[in-house]
Amino acid sequence: MADLRIDHADWLLTVDRDRRIVRDGAVAVAGGRIVGVGRTAEVAAAHPAPRVVSARGMVVTPGLVDAHIHTTFQLSRGLADEVGSKRFLFERMYPYEAALDADDARASIALCVLELLKNGVTTFIDAGNYQPAATAAVAAAAGMRCVVARSSFDVTRSAMGRLPAAFVETTDQALARAAAAVEALDGAHDGRVRAWCQFRGLNNSTDALIVGLKALADGHGVGLQTHACFARDTMESSRAQHGTTEIERLARLGVLGPNLLLVHCGWATERERALLREHDVKVVAAPSSSLHNAYGNLREGHVPELLEAGVAVGLGSDHASSGIVDLCQEMFLIAGGYREVREDAAALAPERVVEMATVHGARCALMEQEIGALEVGRRADLVLFDAARPEWQPLYNPVANLVYSATGRSVHTVIVDGRVLVEGGRALSLDEPAIVEEARRRAPGILARTGLAAAIAPRWPVV
Repeated sequence: MADLRIDHADWLLTVDRDRRIVRDGAVAVAGGRIVGVGRTAEVAAAHPAPRVVSARGMVVTPGLVDAHIHTTFQLSRGLADEVGSKRFLFERMYPYEAALDADDARASIALCVLELLKNGVTTFIDAGNYQPAATAAVAAAAGMRCVVARSSFDVTRSAMGRLPAAFVETTDQALARAAAAVEALDGAHDGRVRAWCQFRGLNNSTDALIVGLKALADGHGVGLQTHACFARDTMESSRAQHGTTEIERLARLGVLGPNLLLVHCGWATERERALLREHDVKVVAAPSSSLHNAYGNLREGHVPELLEAGVAVGLGSDHASSGIVDLCQEMFLIAGGYREVREDAAALAPERVVEMATVHGARCALMEQEIGALEVGRRADLVLFDAARPEWQPLYNPVANLVYSATGRSVHTVIVDGRVLVEGGRALSLDEPAIVEEARRRAPGILARTGLAAAIAPRWPVV
């Protein structure tokens, strides 16, 4: 006897070991796990259930995994347009983040979680912030899975710029606070929350902090994450400060390993890419972020080659200050971006891109045995896309349509652990009007405290 069954999916993209696509497919769920996958007639006969969700006219996929998102940056949309990497961080985003109080941060997190969930994301990896408990609580209340981390810096000034005073802490303080967050949050909320260690960037972190966080992560059996090689500026800064490139510095410190997640890596050298393969380091690509801020990750990057070499490369929307928080659109951007810059129409196949948003995302989250595919024994995380919408028609190949024409707006139903969280495009576990209104109410005060109002004013006259 199952608890829930999803029947009659027009197309069921299992992303299982055989990458099967099932017509008239069904998934049976019991105790939050998948107990049956296959043709509807066979699954229904083997697994009667008190609740049956019809997926007629829909494409069903595993829950999407956003492998890199700054949840507290959601209220920064529009604050950092047309600026490069240094100005983006040190003139816009760090002042914005420093201006947030705890209630502002929670409002930003709630808005981000709402947008992620409605766009089909069932698991996300927060990039690290100063409110990891709030991130965990909001995501858990929504019914989602997440990885959280407390941000760490211990170098106030680098070649990239100077940090706001609110971020300044000693190495010992950073390590103690990181350890406290992991101990308090890892495994919380019925195991749907994981807590990792994080240092925000290499150029504002000492060797002692990086090595100490790696030891903490290893000791607690959790992950360690940071941004790396995302712009020419960071590469040049690392060479100026440390005499080596970023990933080679990590190799020298002995912190490369399968529990390390590096975000961007577009400017990784050939030697650094070999180190990623050798040490099973996980990587996240964030195409909209690079396109918005002109980082050059698509032009300089090697995601297709890393995937072919077996490196787990996930997909992340990064932050709302780059515009979109929609993993479906990120799939199109990563595929189209590599084809454009390489002038190669087959540079990155849609099947590879869907893997980035599912099974590779699961590997990045260190949950590869639990999520990312529709297989018996895995957690029951699914997305039902309404393929009757015009952007899905005609539907010859659901993988191609998912990557090339669909957006998160076509998400009809989202299920996590067998619990329906979105139905008919409406979030059931979140109060959408209240979340949006709170964001609207707080935005003017945040803008005033950042002092950026003049810098972001419309260029056209406002009358």
